[in-house]
Amino acid sequence: MLSDVTTPQDLDDRFRETLAALPAAQHRRDPADPVTDDAPLTGAQLLDLFDAQVTSRQLDLAGRWLRSFGEGFYTIGSAGHEGNAAVAAALRPTDPALLHYRSGAFYCVRAAQAATDPADTGEPVPATDPEAPANPEAPAGPEASADQDPSAAPEPSGPAPSAGGFAAYADAARDVLRGMVASSQEPIAGGRHKVFGRADLAIVPTTSTIASHLPRAVGMGLAVERLRRLDSAGRRTGAGARVGGGADAANAPWPPDAIVVCSFGDASVNHASATAAFNTAGWYDHAGLRIPVLFVCEDNGLGISVRSPQGWVEATLRAKPGIRFFSADSADPVRAYAVAVEAAAWVRRHRRPAVLHLRTVRLMGHAGADAESAYRSPAELAEDLDRDPVAATARLLVEAGVATGEELLARYDETGWQVRRLAEDVLGEPKLASVAEVVSALAPRRPVRVARAVADAAARASGPGAGARAEAFGGKPPELTGPLTLAQSINAALADGMIDHPQMAVFGEDVAAKGGVYGVTKGLRDRFGAARVFDTLLDETSVLGLGLGAGLAGMLPVPEIQYLAYLHNAEDQLRGEAATMQFFSRGAFRNPMVVRVAGLAYQEGFGGHFHNDNSVAVLRDVPGLVIAVPARPDDAAPMLRTCLASAAVDGSVVVFLEPIALYHTRDLYAEGDGEWLAGYPEPGSWVAGHVPIGRARVYPVGSADDLTIITFGNGVRMSLRAAAVLAEEGVGTRVVDLRWLAPLPVADIIREASATGRVLVVDETRRSGGVGEGVIAALVDAGYVGAARRVAGVDSFVPLGPAARQVLVSEEAITDGARTLLAR
Repeated sequence: MLSDVTTPQDLDDRFRETLAALPAAQHRRDPADPVTDDAPLTGAQLLDLFDAQVTSRQLDLAGRWLRSFGEGFYTIGSAGHEGNAAVAAALRPTDPALLHYRSGAFYCVRAAQAATDPADTGEPVPATDPEAPANPEAPAGPEASADQDPSAAPEPSGPAPSAGGFAAYADAARDVLRGMVASSQEPIAGGRHKVFGRADLAIVPTTSTIASHLPRAVGMGLAVERLRRLDSAGRRTGAGARVGGGADAANAPWPPDAIVVCSFGDASVNHASATAAFNTAGWYDHAGLRIPVLFVCEDNGLGISVRSPQGWVEATLRAKPGIRFFSADSADPVRAYAVAVEAAAWVRRHRRPAVLHLRTVRLMGHAGADAESAYRSPAELAEDLDRDPVAATARLLVEAGVATGEELLARYDETGWQVRRLAEDVLGEPKLASVAEVVSALAPRRPVRVARAVADAAARASGPGAGARAEAFGGKPPELTGPLTLAQSINAALADGMIDHPQMAVFGEDVAAKGGVYGVTKGLRDRFGAARVFDTLLDETSVLGLGLGAGLAGMLPVPEIQYLAYLHNAEDQLRGEAATMQFFSRGAFRNPMVVRVAGLAYQEGFGGHFHNDNSVAVLRDVPGLVIAVPARPDDAAPMLRTCLASAAVDGSVVVFLEPIALYHTRDLYAEGDGEWLAGYPEPGSWVAGHVPIGRARVYPVGSADDLTIITFGNGVRMSLRAAAVLAEEGVGTRVVDLRWLAPLPVADIIREASATGRVLVVDETRRSGGVGEGVIAALVDAGYVGAARRVAGVDSFVPLGPAARQVLVSEEAITDGARTLLAR
């Protein structure tokens, strides 16, 4: 009996009633034959899909059972979306997939595909040509007679189907159940979250899946195609494209002709991230670049309680320029499979994006705590139950004579028993029980290996790669060009990185043809080609999404965000996607990336808030994210080398925050002194000049015994100038350049603070949420007992023109703060 909310019992009862009412076919159909005369699936193949769908359904029921006594922690289920099993069957198990959270049946099919002969490509084997367009008018199968009496139906003749097929899906079921109970033995996230993901299944874990993974999918598609196009001299090996050099060289994890599949719900179509992803895919397609991505929109008509207007989702998807549209109903498994095969074949053949609009229903609510009666009528719930995709598959199997309702119900019950048995088994598995266990996969740090990678790069640059390096620099390497500015030093270090990391790509708004707004990437496209240095469309979400996908595909992406203020509308790509990848996959997947961001304030004659943003709090709050801020040219190159090495070795996600106002600064104390310039180190000195992550730099001024100034970025130059003034007053100062805002160089902070007992923190970000808060907290946590004071920016946006001086730190404020501190 259907209540005002579809409970697990309701769903189970209704399914049993449906199967019991199905009249048996007069004749048995050989399971090896097409399930209907013109179907692309055999009876055996459809029966396999039914078993996968049933496994997914029983997992949903088990999730609710586990939650009923407090041992299950995730109840967003796949009930009503089991038609995505047909999508999985139409793909190869080596096609990378980023899945919607209602993808239980897809996951089961993919696990079974991957468990077959490793030599099998997993290519679907339909009874008809997968390249041929599916007939939209093709019937799903013969209709049962409306006046047929099930009790009077003749016994079908012919062979009965094999017994239940749960064994093929047992491993997948155990994975899902372990995720539900937060078992530390769950194979991908290890109890950190319930996700669909496994490296050996080419399923990349996604968490919120409210469209935030779509920009990554576009990036993966672009990277897969770029790596596919590498010639044999460009590191082609076996099943993938070899990228990088040295011990940490990597291979593209998917075959050259792979396509990316990315599924999501209908409500996600409206999300800004989805709009960005579709627009980017279409933009690149219009520009003639290939992005082999199959988007799959699973449309149940609801975003929790908010309905998608009738026809809105289809109209929206059909209107996406540059993206081929396909449509199917999951209640018709044969047709859904045929369309999915056609869509996948089209993307694979043309290497272009497409979207499959898959109509589904949602059964048992959004999640376990969702009271559907508040927003759905009993009639609406009953209508969805009538379109149950598992019942639809069962109906077709019975009508075709592949199985009887009784036989299918036996398979359903056998699977239910097996799933319940597995659920009881995983209940006793250990949970994450310590901080160390939880954070172990967050952001691995192997400083010795990073240092070794820098040393190896130096050896290559001065040894076997010296000729190629000299050629790349036009015969005059940067160490022979004299003192450089910060911008010039970064440019040279990027070039050295491109030489040493063949998988490295630099991209962003205006970085290629123009060479960057400030000239930092000038000449790189001419040296390394448009395939490795390229302009993107003007959308930061898409820029970061390209980086996320490229890193996952085995490249070393270095995207540029033109201004720090422009990052904020895209920061979830760093927080929710980039920084979580290793955490939710225990390092099985990683997206190494060095994001260059021009930022901070003090631009003269140009700016206002959007070009003088001094807000970095949102970045420092992201667990595992590395934030580097080079102030001087002689720090910029070694710090960038460290960042690239850390990304390559440890999969680190790095923000390389470049102070705009210091890009072209030449002088420190007096005009023409050239003391803010520095020579570029030749490769033989890279090891000695290596800058590990989380290590500060100290500048002694005078005796350096009276005061410690802790600062970064523009504050370094201002503090050194202020220290020179204080030195004339007999005050000895040590200026500490943090260089790294995350992780903070805590040991250096404590040591240098203790050396004088007086600490002035000069923080060009804001007083509330600024870097200075972290420095002071580190001192307090360490038991520092000396005097401390802050000079920080005002809690304000940066205004235009001279008014900016009213809210930013000045040299005068630093000297005044120091004198106040010394007078205590």
